[in-house]
Amino acid sequence: MSEDTKTIALPRLNNLKPSLESTALKLLEEAGEMAALIGKFRGMSGERVTMDRQQVVNEISAELLDVAQTAVTMMFVLEAQYQVDLHALIDEHIRKLLRKGYLRLEA
Repeated sequence: MSEDTKTIALPRLNNLKPSLESTALKLLEEAGEMAALIGKFRGMSGERVTMDRQQVVNEISAELLDVAQTAVTMMFVLEAQYQVDLHALIDEHIRKLLRKGYLRLEA
C-alpha cells in the first residue's frame, strides 16, 4: 500500500436504530457543522477568529470524522435494510475513479 492510501475503518454503530432518512439528515447536519467551522476559520462568518490555527484544524478534523462515521452508518443502513452489496459498489466506485483519472494504480 502506498503512502497515498489511508484505510479508515469505522464501526457499525450498535446503540442506534438509524433509518435512511434519519441518517441522511444527520449527514447534512454534520457536513454543515464542518462547513461552519471552515467558514469561521476563513473569517467568512464575519466573526473574529479566537482559536489558533491548530485548534481550528483539530475541530475541523473531528467534524470530518463525524461526517465519515455518518456516511459509513448510511452505507450500513443501505446494506442491512435494502440489501445493497457494498463490496460491489466500492469496486465500481474505484473503477469510476480510475476512469475519470482521479486515481492511478501504481505498479
